[in-house]
Amino acid sequence: MNISGFNHLTINTRSLEDSLPFYIEILQASLIHKGRKDVYLEWGPVWICLQEKEDLATSAGYGIHHVAFSIDEEGFHEAVHLLKEKGVQIVRGPLKRGRGWSINFLTPDNVQFELHTSNLQERMEVWQ
Repeated sequence: MNISGFNHLTINTRSLEDSLPFYIEILQASLIHKGRKDVYLEWGPVWICLQEKEDLATSAGYGIHHVAFSIDEEGFHEAVHLLKEKGVQIVRGPLKRGRGWSINFLTPDNVQFELHTSNLQERMEVWQ
C-alpha cells in the first residue's frame, strides 16, 4: 500500500453545541462546514470531523471514531484488493465521497482505519 500520510480524524461527540467551542475557541480550529449532526474543522494541515452521536449503542463510543490516511487513487484500488484478499474486516466501502474514494476497515485490535483519496476541499463538494 502506498499510503502518503495522515488524512483526517473523526471524533464522536455527545453534543456538537457543547464540543464545538472547545475546538474553535481553545484549539483555534477553523470551522469549514456545519451540518445538523457533523462539523468539519481545519486545524493547520489537519482536518477533523466531529459527529454528534446521541446513542452509544449505535456508535463506536465517544472519542475517536476512526483515523484516516491519504492514498492516491491507483494505490487505493490496489489497497482494496489487498484488504479483501487478506480477509481484513471492511466496515464501509469502497465508496465515492465527493471527488474521492474511501474505505473503512478494522485493525486486529478493532481500531477503525480509513484510506481516503481526497482532501478537505474536495470532501466539502458533498455539501455544495
